[in-house]
Amino acid sequence: MSEAQRAGDRPIPVEVEAGKDYFWCACGRSASQPFCDGSHRGTDITPVKYTAAEAGKVFFCACKATGDAPRCDGSHSA
Repeated sequence: MSEAQRAGDRPIPVEVEAGKDYFWCACGRSASQPFCDGSHRGTDITPVKYTAAEAGKVFFCACKATGDAPRCDGSHSA
């Protein structure tokens, strides 16, 4: 099993559009954090689809340890 790499120590705020799909990088290897760029290829980690229910700011996890993927739950502080 592949292990996710920590991509940052703070959540990444993103203005999202209602109804739009976003693919969160779960492996931590993407150069376009917090979103997937295909860098997970060769691992058993896959991106997480997030569909914005409404427009606004979402704080995406960068530490990859959240229990509420893809949103930050404060795990980076632990």
